[in-house]
Amino acid sequence: MLEHSEQTRQRLANLKALVEAGFEPFPYRYDKTHSAAQILAAHPEPQPGQEFPGEKVRMAGRLMTFRHMGKASFAHLQDESGRIQIYLARDLTERYDLLKKLDIGDIVGVEGTVFVTKTGEVTIKVERWLPLVKSLHPLPDKWHGIKDLETRYRQRYLDLIQNPEVREVFRIRSRVTRYIRDYLTDRGFLEVEGPTLQVVAGGTEARPFKTYHNALNHEFYLRIALELHLKRLLVGGFEKVFEIGRNYRNEGISHKHNPEFTMLEAYWAYADYTDMMALVEDMLSGMVASIHGTTKIRYGEHEIDFATPFRRIDFVGTLKEKAGLDFDPTDLERLRQFADSKHPEMRSVPSYKLLDKLFGEYVEPTLIQPTFVMDVPLAISPLVKRHRDPAKANLTERADLYVAGFEISPIYSELNDALDQRKRFEEQSARRQAGDEEEPEQDEDFLLALEYGMPPAAGMGLGIDRLTMLLTDQHSIRDVILFPLLKPRKSGEEEDNGEEVEA
Repeated sequence: MLEHSEQTRQRLANLKALVEAGFEPFPYRYDKTHSAAQILAAHPEPQPGQEFPGEKVRMAGRLMTFRHMGKASFAHLQDESGRIQIYLARDLTERYDLLKKLDIGDIVGVEGTVFVTKTGEVTIKVERWLPLVKSLHPLPDKWHGIKDLETRYRQRYLDLIQNPEVREVFRIRSRVTRYIRDYLTDRGFLEVEGPTLQVVAGGTEARPFKTYHNALNHEFYLRIALELHLKRLLVGGFEKVFEIGRNYRNEGISHKHNPEFTMLEAYWAYADYTDMMALVEDMLSGMVASIHGTTKIRYGEHEIDFATPFRRIDFVGTLKEKAGLDFDPTDLERLRQFADSKHPEMRSVPSYKLLDKLFGEYVEPTLIQPTFVMDVPLAISPLVKRHRDPAKANLTERADLYVAGFEISPIYSELNDALDQRKRFEEQSARRQAGDEEEPEQDEDFLLALEYGMPPAAGMGLGIDRLTMLLTDQHSIRDVILFPLLKPRKSGEEEDNGEEVEA
């Protein structure tokens, strides 16, 4: 049987006393007329001593402070919209003596009129009150230190109760997804849903999670990307589609990575990567202005401006400049020699992944303002069309958008040559057989669909979590995911510090 703390036993005793006094322990509903924010907004210029006797209000919220002073008491109730002070008095409030059976954290309904205290605070003068839910545990008093950070993630509900700025982060996240849906739908895109369980986990390079379906007697994967099923819809005749959905990658955890995360992917038939770049920068610039009232935001020590047009740079030329290379970095043999000499920690990295690793080392940290990195090498772009310029035979029509030193949106002219795609998949399969577990299996069903003919198209992805980090000035992905993945804590085990484990 669960052992209760002394505080919980006292709260249970208070609940019993309220029930014995005739209160229902867990009422089914409560009719509210106002929120805290609505009451405060109705009195934008309160004058000390003002009374509004004809203004009856009913609200409910959590008891956050309580000062019981004999014949009169002050408290603060908090609902979703904010906090408001309440005043209770022996000669005003029904069943005043039973107020001592309330505890901080209880959810209470109150009814009364509005007035302004001598100190100028808008306050509800409570005539009637009703206990709605008894909180059996005290709320935390302080929020600092590593252990408290861990508790914030494990018990997000406490974080949301205590910290209004955290609630605001997730309101902004909701506004981000709503803006995207409205923006794309207004431009003729159809929102769709692809499968989360997949026979082949494809669309990018990542290690998937595996699961098993008992009735079908078959192993499946949780998807690592939205791409390949959305492209099937282009084959089927839809011309503009998008999905906002969860992806799952069995990789390390860091301030920029969570194994479960949210992506937007959109595909636009008969367009190319320049068209999609214009759409993305227009969407993001408008989104930032809609949420913040300006295209300029603060992220850490930087002021970032999302005014269009965004800066555009060349992948190869910029890497050569920043790394001090005197050769074309798409020459993987020479790049291997350079990396082995300058970066011995990369000797285990396959040659075909060095371009990405070295770009992350030399260039990414410098890309603070919104910047499209253009014409990414073919070696790290297996699902992208080769560049149409014959002088750029080793490059693709891919542009990656970076902000604040990390990538938030890859944009492609999509590869729709079924024969070329098969060849590239076969190269990935060979790498997988050689031991690279991040390389995807060959998706024959997708290749079959492509062989029926996919129109020329542009595609894009956008990391919703990273975008929310930018728009809320958060520097860990865990702070923009309501329930981030954490290692389960065994019974009696000390709280860990939420240590991040890089991929």
